[in-house]
Amino acid sequence: MPFGVGLTEIMVLAVLAVLLFGSRLPEVARNFGASYQQFRKGLSEIQNSIKVDLDAEADHNRRVTYRDYQDDYDAPPAAKFIPPPADDSDAEPKKSESQAS
Repeated sequence: MPFGVGLTEIMVLAVLAVLLFGSRLPEVARNFGASYQQFRKGLSEIQNSIKVDLDAEADHNRRVTYRDYQDDYDAPPAAKFIPPPADDSDAEPKKSESQAS
């Protein structure tokens, strides 16, 4: 038996319940069952709200990659880089005759 409750303890509790509640025992048991059901429903709602919050936080903390959005775009994410043509003006300036001597 759970919680170490044996058959004799259950019988003692049943006798006490009958002595205390008598003919009202079915009504008391029904009320207890309804209260227990409401308690479980409330507990379940709290657990679900916590689970939803944790799932939302996990989604928020997840690293987003290009693969996540790959199907959303037809074109590449950036234009292709084309270097400018080589120009002589960018080359090292030639030394003048006055600087050479």
